[in-house]
This record gives sequence, C-alpha cells and structure tokens, in this order.
Amino acid sequence: MPRTITVGLDGSPESRAAAEWAAREAQLRGLPVKLLQVWEPVPEPMALAQLLGADTHQHWTERVLREAAEELRSRHPGVEVTTAHVTGKPAEALARAARDAELLVLGSRGLGGIRGFLVGSVGLAAVASTERPVVLVRAGEQTTGERTTAEPDTDDVGKPSTAAAVRPVVLGLDAAGPDEALLAFAFDAAARRNVPLRVVHGWNPPPYYAYGMGLEPAVEREMAKADAAAVTEVLRPWRQKFPGVEVVEQPHFGSPSLLLIEASHEASLVVVGRRIRRATFGARLGPVTHAVLHHAAAPVAVVAHD
Repeated sequence: MPRTITVGLDGSPESRAAAEWAAREAQLRGLPVKLLQVWEPVPEPMALAQLLGADTHQHWTERVLREAAEELRSRHPGVEVTTAHVTGKPAEALARAARDAELLVLGSRGLGGIRGFLVGSVGLAAVASTERPVVLVRAGEQTTGERTTAEPDTDDVGKPSTAAAVRPVVLGLDAAGPDEALLAFAFDAAARRNVPLRVVHGWNPPPYYAYGMGLEPAVEREMAKADAAAVTEVLRPWRQKFPGVEVVEQPHFGSPSLLLIEASHEASLVVVGRRIRRATFGARLGPVTHAVLHHAAAPVAVVAHD
C-alpha cells in the first residue's frame, strides 16, 4: 500500500489551503491524498451542557470532509482523495497518522499584514513529535482569490503562466552538520518542480569576537571563503545525484533564521531540519526552525533527522 500525503483538516481556510497544496504535491509525487479530521472529546461539564449535539457534530464533520474531498477531486481529477475521521488529542492523532504518510501537511494562520505564520500549539507539537516531514501552509490563492508569494502566477484559465517568475526551493543548510535526509528532500523537491535550489547558510565569527574584538576585513574574507568552500563540498555529491537541478549557493555572514526568512519571500518552498531528540522531556524545535516556522512567507517543510 503506497504512502499518502496526509492533511489535517478542520474546515478552516488554512486547512483547506493545506489540502490544496497537498493535492498539487500529490500530482508531483504520484501519491494519494488523505484528508484527516480529528475530533477532540468535549470535557464532561461542556458535554452535559449539550451546546452541540452529537448528531449535529457528526453532520458537520461529515459535510466538511465530503465537501473538501469533492473540491479536490474536481480541481485535481488525477489525484486519489480519501477521508478519515478519528477521535483524540489533535497533535497526538496527527503524529500517529504521519507514521504511515509520505508527508503531513497542516494549515497555519497568517500574521495579518505581516508576512508569515502563526503556528499554534497543535501545529508545533505535531511538527516536534513526528519523524516524517511536515509542511506548514498559509491560506492563500485557493481560498481567498489572492495569490501569495508561494503560488505561481496563472493565466486566464488557471494554468501556470509561462511569464511567471520561477520561484526556487530554499534550503537552510548547516554546513558543519549536514544531514542526508534534509538534502535529499530539498533536491528532490526542486527536481520535481523543475526549479532552482537556493542553498542558504548563515555563518558568524567565533564567540570571542563578541567580546570587543573587532573582525579584521582580511580575516572576515578568509572566513567567508572557508565557509563558502565548506558549503560547496557538502553539495558536491548532491549535484552529481541531481544533475538537472540548478544550485545557487548563498553562504552569508549573519543570522541563519533572518537569511531564510528573507529568502522565503521569493521561494516556492522553504526546507529546514529538526534534530530528533528521543528524551523523556519530549521533542524540541531548534531556534532557526522555530523562527522560520513563524515568519516565513512561503510553505515550510520541516524534515526530522538524527
């Protein structure tokens, strides 16, 4: 049985945007889409109040799933779409569903006039607790009629315009500790979309320079040169594996998270990593991934790795 691209659906514009993104990704990968709705049991005092009867809730959830599935099938006739409804805590249920998925796709509310996401506790917990890639998508063109920076320009019949600017996949790379799963995901995403891969790496001088020691221009140039060489070396075997992917290397002095957030404004997808930490205190997101999740202007894929 093939893996699915699983979408957490709650009927919101954000989750419908996630479903639309998932359907497009399913076309690229030749996989089915599974729309999953999680119902969290109502605490007993609220249940006794009978604010929402069981029959009413069942009718509403079934309608949301049915309408979302019908819409996707209509817009993407070549994609197989299935639905499922489970009961439990949303973050835990989504993490369980992700185990059998190729990707888990979730919606995330935009920050009003400020580009970016507002990732709630459920989304963050799901990202932090699954070892499968998770993609966060904002509501955009498919729900409001407004094109976002993450979506391509379209012509009068809704097909991608040949005049549209090609938006690259952006990869946040730690050259000191590169991971094959992260690199493979990013290169594969760029290859499937037939777009360039823009590799962003932020570097900073050693900590002792923060204590009043200025960075000489010659020293800065040598550090930048060494950093660029390290990035090139990491990417060398992946260029050979994906010869059709145009790779743009962009190592810069500065904060990795700020560089990635800036790059996201011209990206079709931003790919970042998360180290898997199997500890009693639970999983955690790194500071760069956390910042990018909240402030990127494009869909963000988080790839867990050891």
